Amino acid sequence: MEKLPERIVPESSEATLRPISSGAEKWLYRPIKCLNHGFIYLVDYMGNDTSVVEAARVSYGRGTKKVSEDRGLIRYLRRHVHTTPLEMVEFKFHCKMPIFVARQWIRHRTANVNEYSGRYSVMSNEFYLPEPSALAKQSQGNRQGRGESLSPQVQQKVLELLKAEYISQYAVYENLLKFDLARELARIGLSVANYTEWYWKIDVHNLLHFLRLRLDKHAQYEIRVYGEAMARIIKDALPTTFEAFEDYQLHAMNLSRLEIEFIKDHSWPMESVAASCEILKQFKNKRETEEFVEKLKNLNLVK
Repeated sequence: MEKLPERIVPESSEATLRPISSGAEKWLYRPIKCLNHGFIYLVDYMGNDTSVVEAARVSYGRGTKKVSEDRGLIRYLRRHVHTTPLEMVEFKFHCKMPIFVARQWIRHRTANVNEYSGRYSVMSNEFYLPEPSALAKQSQGNRQGRGESLSPQVQQKVLELLKAEYISQYAVYENLLKFDLARELARIGLSVANYTEWYWKIDVHNLLHFLRLRLDKHAQYEIRVYGEAMARIIKDALPTTFEAFEDYQLHAMNLSRLEIEFIKDHSWPMESVAASCEILKQFKNKRETEEFVEKLKNLNLVK
């Protein structure tokens, strides 16, 4: 029977007992402030860019180390959506955010989460109070988004109402606790603006999917703040992987079959109004038409 080695060391010239990312090391336990009371910081991580490469090369077997340069291989993986090697690298964050942000965040069901419990512990007297610039009217074209800004006078009134409401809510909460009401019931009057926190551990494949959605300009501002903070960390921790992600997903553009056929069948450039009319005739959907026109504008095909 062949004798096993006492220890298997990766073939990488950077091999250590534990893969180290200098970019990740600098962010360990360094909180980035988010909103008025929130933060996010890196608690721990497993792996680096080289770990992605080594996981991918397992498929090739030994003797094929020169198949591709590390950067080229990582870019190939992102370009062709080969995600399994990225699942071998993980990051653990400590995050503090308003409950309504947490409820959006938890929709990404691909992480391990352990949240602060209002059943066991007293909820903090910390609530999200937006900056005036974040206060805007309901969008007329997007049911779940914001439109033009409110006037300074209305913004000030909104902030005054929110402050008064938060003070009232927490006063009731404290009184209920004084009555010795169970914490799990005393908390029910607190709003989703109250802050919570959790540990959030996720692999890089699913983390990049989270960032692709939450860094988008259409994402809600408050969760986008956390996405931007997290992106700062990952960009340093996995520079080659994040660069490929930016090039092939984050700042890239997808074209549907209908969109490709429309581009092939028409002469360019085209006036915006004319393009919208022609597209709407074919697509039969106003929202899809508007989104396609935006893509054409980005390609300088529509004036």
